Amino acid sequence: MTIAKTIALIACAGTLAACDTDNSGDKTVDRQLIGRSSLQELSPGIWVDPQGCDHWLIDDGVEGYLSQRLSPDGKPVCSGTAPPEYVTGPFRGGQDINDPI
Repeated sequence: MTIAKTIALIACAGTLAACDTDNSGDKTVDRQLIGRSSLQELSPGIWVDPQGCDHWLIDDGVEGYLSQRLSPDGKPVCSGTAPPEYVTGPFRGGQDINDPI
């Protein structure tokens, strides 16, 4: 039983250690080994959440980026550009890797 407890403890410690990441870097640059480019060069689309509010969406083929679309005064934008839970726009534009999903 002690071996199982030791393995579980090591697994928990490893999981918690993986959570300690440095998020202070430049968020405008994709740091992947493949498809490295400025996020400003990629085309965003709009995903509409279940409440009808917009979120910017970019898919570079390896990973995706999502942030809430806000008006200049900081309030959520709910434009009605698409039905809830749909994506509209060229959100895969500029991706280096074909993502069939």
